[in-house]
Amino acid sequence: MFDMIESAGFAGFMPVVELRDSETESVPDVPGVYMVLRDSGERPDFLARGSGGYFKGKDPNVPLSELSANWVEGAKVLYIGKAKSLRKRISQYLRFGDGKPVGHWGGRYIWQLADAQELIFCWMPVDGDPDAVETEMISRFREHYGSRPFANLTK
Repeated sequence: MFDMIESAGFAGFMPVVELRDSETESVPDVPGVYMVLRDSGERPDFLARGSGGYFKGKDPNVPLSELSANWVEGAKVLYIGKAKSLRKRISQYLRFGDGKPVGHWGGRYIWQLADAQELIFCWMPVDGDPDAVETEMISRFREHYGSRPFANLTK
């Protein structure tokens, strides 16, 4: 599965713990799109309280029933995001997952997965508009699975 993503132009494929150790230095500081992947095909364990930060005092956690309802069976792609700077945006995402009050509200569901530290980030620089590429990728995902990726809350 990851071979198809890599052949589409994505690079990195680094687990959360490895990205945190490297402080995202290996992520290019360019516009692009990124994905959060989960290698296991089994349904995850959901946590009532995840590690996401309280941005502007708002609780990032949602009920277990909402997580379960959003889960996309068979999908390895959990989240598709865009960035003006891949390095900065992925760093924000990771800091949010460390409980910091960072503005990365989208994708927050992944931090309520018991295996969130094992999730894999990959990225692809984009010469054009990252928003258009993200929208197209989510649209293709929706066509294939009948819904948006698990942690994408819109589109």
